[in-house]
Amino acid sequence: MKIFKFGGASVKNADAIRNVTNILKGYESEELVIVISAFGKMTNALEDVINAYFHQQANLAEKVTFVKDYHFKVMNDLFENNHAVFTKVATWFDEINTYLQQPVTESYDCVYDQLVSRGEILSTTIVQQYLAENGLVSNWVDARQLIRTDNTYREGKVDWETTPQQFKKVVTPLLSQGFVVTQGFIGSNEIGLTVTLGREGSDYTAAIAAYCLDAENMTVWKDVPGILTADPRLFKNVTKLDRLSFREAIEMTYYGAKVIHPKTIKPLQNKSIPLMVKSFINPAGEGTMISENLESAYPPVVVVEKNQALIQVSRKDFSFVDEESLSKLFHLFAQHRVKVNMMQNTAIGFSICINNIPERVSGLMNDLRQYYKVFKDDNVELITVRHFHENILEQLKHGKMLLLEERLPDTSKMVLKNIPVMERIG
Repeated sequence: MKIFKFGGASVKNADAIRNVTNILKGYESEELVIVISAFGKMTNALEDVINAYFHQQANLAEKVTFVKDYHFKVMNDLFENNHAVFTKVATWFDEINTYLQQPVTESYDCVYDQLVSRGEILSTTIVQQYLAENGLVSNWVDARQLIRTDNTYREGKVDWETTPQQFKKVVTPLLSQGFVVTQGFIGSNEIGLTVTLGREGSDYTAAIAAYCLDAENMTVWKDVPGILTADPRLFKNVTKLDRLSFREAIEMTYYGAKVIHPKTIKPLQNKSIPLMVKSFINPAGEGTMISENLESAYPPVVVVEKNQALIQVSRKDFSFVDEESLSKLFHLFAQHRVKVNMMQNTAIGFSICINNIPERVSGLMNDLRQYYKVFKDDNVELITVRHFHENILEQLKHGKMLLLEERLPDTSKMVLKNIPVMERIG
């Protein structure tokens, strides 16, 4: 039994869905669980709906119409006008509209999860119906029946006792009938409210499924040929890594590599389930295999995290940043759910590089200012280089201001900011 995960780019329109269907035809005899994300850019569009609803903006209906029209255009390109899928999808939108007519009574994060999850519900409904239209037998399963989480909205923590039981109870009997199609990114808490697993969390869903069902392997289908030594949109002459150890993959994703969600690797490693990263553009390509015991010499691997903020904290009386201060700081980081990507302390100061998420950072800054002197530098980037050498570090720093640096035997981390171009005088 295998797990396949298709992200938003692989199902972004009707042609993309046809391509996914053609890939799956080659696995018709396999027991297969297929995890699918929302259509490309639809999570962003639903976030616009959420903001309009939560803040009672006048353009809410316009935002909903955009999402609805997008899905109906895809369906019009794939199905005859009288196909049952139109009724199914219309029902989902009726539920969305019913929710949006109610007054806002929950926190932003709770509202977010109830609405943004509809992207995956809609995409899997359409894809599963198209598979059936093309003779591929499958069952649609609501992932919220399968993955039990706590109440941490937008970053749900998985209940690893209940979740495997649900997968075996619901999914295992269906595998003998055909493919199982389910949603990435979403689960539910003990009272049935939707809880998402974190942005881009569909890879993690697939890993949870692989762990719970003791899968033979898991494949993530991407728009790149495999795991590359750097983002090809930012760097030239990148190369594909054919094989990678679990340990190296964990390091890369921890530092921000976007090919795989950071939480994906550990459930697979715990049961030695290999992970393949393959291209849906060239499905015959070998891709990259991640598994145990593949430690070897690797070329430099560059990970760039943009949209970072560097926050520098010091005591108002210029006394030392001691253990009591550090304890208070980390309590505030946890309270505001801020991920610290890099940190460094001196005798009288403490610096952290974090993801610049406005609604979290603003609250953190307000609380920090009650106790400390605080300075924030926006629009910085964090560059991590695994297996670095000096030449590549110098190239990456060229034309930029180095604000913070940390070196370990295998890893260099640098917080950098572009140097403003000086206007010529005279």
